[in-house]
Amino acid sequence: MTEQTARICILGGGFGGLYTALRLSQLPWEALPKPEIVLVDHSDRFLFSPLLYELLTGELQTWEIAPPFEELLQDTGVRFYQATVSGIDINQRRVHLQDGPEIGYDRLVLALGGETPLDMVSGAASHAYTFRTIADAYRLEERLRVLEESDTDKIRVAIVGAGYSGVELACKLADRLGQRGRFRLIEVTDQILRTSPEFNREAATKALEERGIFIDLETKVVAIAQDTISLEYKGQVDTIPVDLVIWTVGTRVAPVVRNLPFKQNQRGQITTTPTLQVLDHPEIFALGDLADCRDVEGQQVPATAQAAFQQADYAAWNIWATLTHRPLLPFRYQYLGEMMTLGIDNATLTSLGIKLEGSLAYLARRLAYLYRMPTLDHKLKVGFNWLARPIIETLSK
Repeated sequence: MTEQTARICILGGGFGGLYTALRLSQLPWEALPKPEIVLVDHSDRFLFSPLLYELLTGELQTWEIAPPFEELLQDTGVRFYQATVSGIDINQRRVHLQDGPEIGYDRLVLALGGETPLDMVSGAASHAYTFRTIADAYRLEERLRVLEESDTDKIRVAIVGAGYSGVELACKLADRLGQRGRFRLIEVTDQILRTSPEFNREAATKALEERGIFIDLETKVVAIAQDTISLEYKGQVDTIPVDLVIWTVGTRVAPVVRNLPFKQNQRGQITTTPTLQVLDHPEIFALGDLADCRDVEGQQVPATAQAAFQQADYAAWNIWATLTHRPLLPFRYQYLGEMMTLGIDNATLTSLGIKLEGSLAYLARRLAYLYRMPTLDHKLKVGFNWLARPIIETLSK
């Protein structure tokens, strides 16, 4: 391929991939023909994952947090393929799609994210529910409806992992199920939210206690069956009846990425330079969950939506720079704080010296995420709906 017909192929339409594509479409390409930008994702929708919990409580609708790629990419010139990546030939610079065409590239962006491993415990793959994708949310919603419509007095829910996802899910589901829910939050270490600021951890502990959620610390899951979960605490194993198990522990890099001949860490993440390029392959960029990245100051970049959102700007600029012969910018990660939802109309926030909890933090979190929505058009649609919905609901009473 010549420079005049450069093609940029972006694999993965999460925060890293989609925002890179959008930014690339906005950069000035006057000196040479605008390259062809191709985005590939297995889903037809982008997912604003931090708001996925609100689907389960009916606070938000699918279209608000998971708009179709075709809608977001309209008038950008970015081509979208809904397909699963089956292989990448780095020598021929070609991407192989399952049941789809081969795509050649001049620049490649690896932003395929991660997946939740369910082979860590016997029975998890068959009986546990994950919570990472829109399909996961639909599947969990269906199971919850069945349980809610059943004659059972108490709906017994076990959530494995007391990190961000586990704590947020526990609070949301407790608010949804109310007195019918009986919850266990199972954590193998000695505290919840190990990497969270103390203020947020204390707010989360209070929220869990208020909802009567039982926390099993220093507890290991041994096995999961259709209606039981076996837990080991201090060498003793107890098997407890359960109606629903949700697994939130761990992130694994997709096999198609693990099979690439790049330097990887123990978790299979690809080692990058501070400019987000893969070692010895400057035409390939890696960001988000699958990247082992240290920024220009040497700090390890966390595998979070916040980091991927920031990396996208740098990845787009640096791809543009390599094609227009400009200097590249090393990534500089800025920790902007942390926000968590802790039930309906409740959240906690620590950011830039500000500490909030309760309904004010809930509102601040909503506004912060509205600002980060991918396009102006979508921001306006969602923002208008958030303003109009309470008014409509009040008038209809």
